[in-house]
Amino acid sequence: MAEHVLPPSSADPPGQPDVPLGVRAQLLATEHWGLLASRSTTQSEVLTRIAMFLTLTSASLLSLALVGQASDFTDAFTPFAIAVFGVVGFVGVLTQMRVFNAGMEDLMYVLAMNRLRGAYAELDPGIERYFMASAHDDQAGSLQTYYFFSGRAPSNHVLASSMVFITSVTSAIVGLFAASVVSVFVAGWGLPLVVGIVVGLANFSYSVWAGSRLYSRSWTTYRPLFPSPDA
Repeated sequence: MAEHVLPPSSADPPGQPDVPLGVRAQLLATEHWGLLASRSTTQSEVLTRIAMFLTLTSASLLSLALVGQASDFTDAFTPFAIAVFGVVGFVGVLTQMRVFNAGMEDLMYVLAMNRLRGAYAELDPGIERYFMASAHDDQAGSLQTYYFFSGRAPSNHVLASSMVFITSVTSAIVGLFAASVVSVFVAGWGLPLVVGIVVGLANFSYSVWAGSRLYSRSWTTYRPLFPSPDA
């Protein structure tokens, strides 16, 4: 029995040879499993990075408490606090950057697998109705895959994301670092407290703004292969 061959598609490059359907399905499935493995590895690595940062943060705060009790929170305590908050804040910023990069990588994996579902639908046009995730590799398709019950990203999902969580912790550490530095030059804790709060909120606001801006700009250069019908 002759094997079925997929007819040429407008998305195929000129001169594309006819490929049996079974071969195409096998190649697409291999790519799909590779993407799933890469996505799982990235998520596991990010969770490990977050756990390491939180462990460092808790250990640093404990060391501050012990040194504070030993020094009776005299002038010798402040330089130690500045050093500790500086190191933890720097590690926090690096962790925050990695978490955001991983979020963009995860979006790439989702779009790539959506594109593969679009290819599956080309092989078997009747199969798309069985997909819970989207077969369209554009922004609307990614939202359907991420939030298939609502069709859009709910605010509670964004606020509960790893990116917002790690940004909140890092901003708190950066604010404590700024307050500790100001306390060296100013007596009392009134002004250092205000400066710490302002710096922490500024770091949080800038991080959220920069992340949103990069996410929005990514769609201006991206060209989907299987856009949504209403796009």
